Amino acid sequence: MSSITKVRIFADSISDIPQEWIEKYNINLIPLYIAFDERTYLDRIEMDRFQVYKKIEMTGKFPEIAVPEPSVFINAFSPIIQNGEDVLFISMSSELSSMYQNSLIAAREFPAGRVTVVDSKNISAGTAMNVFIAVQAAEQGKSALYISGLLRRKRDEIQFNVLVDGYENRLKRGRVNIIKQLLGSKLRIQPILYVSHGRILSGVKYRGNKQKVLRKLLDSILSQIHRIEQDQIIIAQNKEEETAEWIQRKIYEETNIRDVFIIEGGCAICSHSGTHSLGISFVLKS
Repeated sequence: MSSITKVRIFADSISDIPQEWIEKYNINLIPLYIAFDERTYLDRIEMDRFQVYKKIEMTGKFPEIAVPEPSVFINAFSPIIQNGEDVLFISMSSELSSMYQNSLIAAREFPAGRVTVVDSKNISAGTAMNVFIAVQAAEQGKSALYISGLLRRKRDEIQFNVLVDGYENRLKRGRVNIIKQLLGSKLRIQPILYVSHGRILSGVKYRGNKQKVLRKLLDSILSQIHRIEQDQIIIAQNKEEETAEWIQRKIYEETNIRDVFIIEGGCAICSHSGTHSLGISFVLKS
């Protein structure tokens, strides 16, 4: 294969990659399926997050999430391969869905080395961080093999902490199994969830109003600033725009982090984390 072969980055829609990145870095998305009652929609194509919010609020029900079959990946990868590019697909955690396995099945339909699949061991902003690292390396002309090795070295250092609205106990336990019924609203306890080796785990439970809990979460993260890579932090939010902007401002004021991106949680992640949640992803120095 020629050394000038380019790498096209693919991700699944639960990575919550913003449209700005898709256009700037020429990223391709593989959408998950969002199912309400008897109807199924393609995430971000046939249904956006606002429509999901509306349906949840109207019905009190959360949709089911399904992953695409291998043929969907084959159809998506084929024109890129035919165009002379290699494919690097960054999947949501294999511990949480069959997305990774289905993409591997598809990859075997192409010549060896043309499609590389990486398990991000994460979701949402955590997977988005993997994608951002990958597109930066691809812009430097790195091969899919090099980038996949880079991500496998870094993925366990990519942290993702999620604050779930403790007063929204209407959440269901879905296939991704992100949310559990952790608390009673009268106690005003807010759970912090985190991703470790591809699994969603319950961490610290803070007591107090949202502003106090956010300050505690932010202080906990900033206490590790000497261990955090200074390049970027990603904040993912569902209906918490002002909160995300407050955290972004505080990080800029109190650290030397170069870029603090705010991304919107999409349909798939909203279906499991609820309509009010906020997550922060960063990379620890290896």
